[in-house]
Amino acid sequence: MVTGVVLRGMTPADLPAVHLLEQVMFPDDAWSPQMLAEELAGQPGTRHYVVAEEPGGEIVGYAGLAAAGGQADVQTIGVRADRRGAGIGAALLTALIDEASRRNAEAVFLEVRADNPPARRLYERFGFFEVGVRKRYYQPADVDAVVMCRRLERRPVGFTRGNE
Repeated sequence: MVTGVVLRGMTPADLPAVHLLEQVMFPDDAWSPQMLAEELAGQPGTRHYVVAEEPGGEIVGYAGLAAAGGQADVQTIGVRADRRGAGIGAALLTALIDEASRRNAEAVFLEVRADNPPARRLYERFGFFEVGVRKRYYQPADVDAVVMCRRLERRPVGFTRGNE
């Protein structure tokens, strides 16, 4: 729980509220209701989506992860503008990284708009580093995407020479 906000798994009932936030936060390239529903339908197989909910039930943020084949990708993460800076984005990102670890991913990747320094700083604080740029990725704004990666710690399973 961060500043009175609880993180919980996203459900189909959350999709209208999430879509409204999506349109406000990402007006140029918001996902459609169908895209959101298709992503959510991938749970728990290859997807993991969470929402940040205030005590009154209002959703103020959300995030999603795709994970398969030892790799995870942050699909989306967003916090309503008036709730930014309260640790909600960090809590959502932590939830995604934790889920990637549970799924035995070796690394987590994401794309972030090149013109979004606050988001880049958040990811860097969490150990993400730049691995490339996708030119003009965000349309119609012609904004580059910075591709970032964070390696996840792999713990040995079973016996090792040290504990035989």
